[in-house]
Amino acid sequence: MYFISYFDRNNIATAGPSIIAEFHLSDAQFGLAASVFSIFYAVLQIFGGWIGEKIGPRRGLLILGLMWGLSTLFTGLVVGLVTLLVARAILGFSESATFPTATQAMSRWVPPDRNGLVQGIVHSASRLGTAVAPVVVAAIIVASGWRSSFIYIGILSMLWAFIWMALFRDRPKDVKGITALELSEVPAQPAAADRPPVPWRRLMRTILPVTLVDFGYGWVAWVFFTWIPTLLATTYHQNVSTYGLLTSLVLVGGVVGDTLGGLASDRILRRTLNPGLARRTLLLIGFIGSLLCLTPLLFTPPLNVAVVALAFSFFFLELTNAQLWAIPMDVAPTWSGTASGMMNTGFAVAGIISPIVVGALVDATGGFAIPFGVSIAILVGAAVLAGVMRPKRVDPITAQSNRTGSHDADSNGAPVAATAE
Repeated sequence: MYFISYFDRNNIATAGPSIIAEFHLSDAQFGLAASVFSIFYAVLQIFGGWIGEKIGPRRGLLILGLMWGLSTLFTGLVVGLVTLLVARAILGFSESATFPTATQAMSRWVPPDRNGLVQGIVHSASRLGTAVAPVVVAAIIVASGWRSSFIYIGILSMLWAFIWMALFRDRPKDVKGITALELSEVPAQPAAADRPPVPWRRLMRTILPVTLVDFGYGWVAWVFFTWIPTLLATTYHQNVSTYGLLTSLVLVGGVVGDTLGGLASDRILRRTLNPGLARRTLLLIGFIGSLLCLTPLLFTPPLNVAVVALAFSFFFLELTNAQLWAIPMDVAPTWSGTASGMMNTGFAVAGIISPIVVGALVDATGGFAIPFGVSIAILVGAAVLAGVMRPKRVDPITAQSNRTGSHDADSNGAPVAATAE
């Protein structure tokens, strides 16, 4: 699902030059088409995760998968800027609750000291979709035009939804053949009727700093997702086949970065029994490494240098992604869907602003040096905030422990791995 959803939301970047040429769009107008996805993507982030908790991931992702499949297919049928904006808006709305609902599914099936690993794996799949999309979409454009790529992936999305419904179960104990040992390793999940009400104020206070850090991550991620093909086509004068391949080479670094980041932070967690330290360490390494590797782009280096620098920058950036998604699972496992929706609002808001601002800056300056400079400054801010934030545990179990005088928590208020549930 992560692979497909990122393929269908990012194939517009590779198809971008063809769409711009066919509909005679400016860079700012194309940036608006990219941003409208995120405007509607932000709408249901928080409440989409909450709804997913209410109806369950199995039914929730079936409905969402069918919706975003249809909207992707419709993108291949647009006739101008207005219909393109409508198609992207429907796609953003339908995908908005997807990852928070999926995080709720993971929290029901994964031992707490594997939160980073599982988020790293699924987000590696999303980055693989992002990396594969340029090559596949470029080949489809050459063979049958840009519209076909949206139609094909829309059909694939709907097929996935039916397969998910057939194979997945909301609770591990409902799966035939699962053992008592396996059930003992995953958090016990209350039935929907028994789930405590969401402590909105405490949850927002805890997650807000993470949301701001996620905004910094999202700003730069959207630069990679939206503008790398255009950079290679305009600044470096590459044709569609070449810039599709080079964009894939840049983005494949994120496939490695996501899984490696999740593995590394989980290893630190098991050694220190401190989830906050584990996630914070990888956030700092990722943000600092990404901004350093992005610096050569300020000077429009030769093509080979630019591709290598972008690839390493994206690798380091993606070290942070599993951490951002693991933190809601660490600090609020009972409401991980709602908490992750709060967190991912930062990414969604960045997706609204980043493409529009970058498009306007490219139109105004005729190049990408200034947009990359802004991205570096935002990464600096994200690194500083990541270094000082201390998200607190928000969970009925911890609340009960506090009333009875128990102190099974780390310095950030999150439980140590051995007593996570």
